[in-house]
Amino acid sequence: MLVVSRQIPERGQPGDGDSEGIDALVAQAAANDESAWVELIGLYSRRVYALSRSRLHDPHVAEEITQSVFVTVFQQLTSGRYQAENRFEAWLFRIAMNRVRDHIRRTSRLPTHNSEKANLETPSASGWLQNGDETDRLRGAIDSLPDSDQEILALRHQAGMEFKAIAAMLDEPVGTLLARHHRALGKLRKLLDPASATESAS
Repeated sequence: MLVVSRQIPERGQPGDGDSEGIDALVAQAAANDESAWVELIGLYSRRVYALSRSRLHDPHVAEEITQSVFVTVFQQLTSGRYQAENRFEAWLFRIAMNRVRDHIRRTSRLPTHNSEKANLETPSASGWLQNGDETDRLRGAIDSLPDSDQEILALRHQAGMEFKAIAAMLDEPVGTLLARHHRALGKLRKLLDPASATESAS
């Protein structure tokens, strides 16, 4: 049975220049090499978890999504259905982001009284911006951004993806993603320090 845990020893993150090494590791994992699976999960599980938690703010749900993602990866690789050679990272995080989006869609359709309960238990984004500490203010500011901005920031800063890998995942030009990322950071700065944004505009 495939088990994913955040307690797996952390390993160095693969970069764009290590695609051949990752492909070789993926091939070994597909052949049911247990040590390759341990290494592959060690490389990516924390990043999948960080991405999920940054978007959903629930450690238990993030754990479940991380587990689900790697179960899917295991099934795809060992069944021979994996068709993303040289693009493993983009493929992996596409699965993760789709699971996150599915969860957001499901919870948005919950009955109103559940949403009201959640609102009572969780401070609003505007409340965080006004009254929270620095971490809460940052989280509140990010939650105030459109979903597309939240996604690009999460992929870059929580999942630790290079823009080249994000471009492969989203099927968008790198230049477009750089511009989107720059605009998202600009919006975030304005939310966190509206006074300075007003001064720079004057």
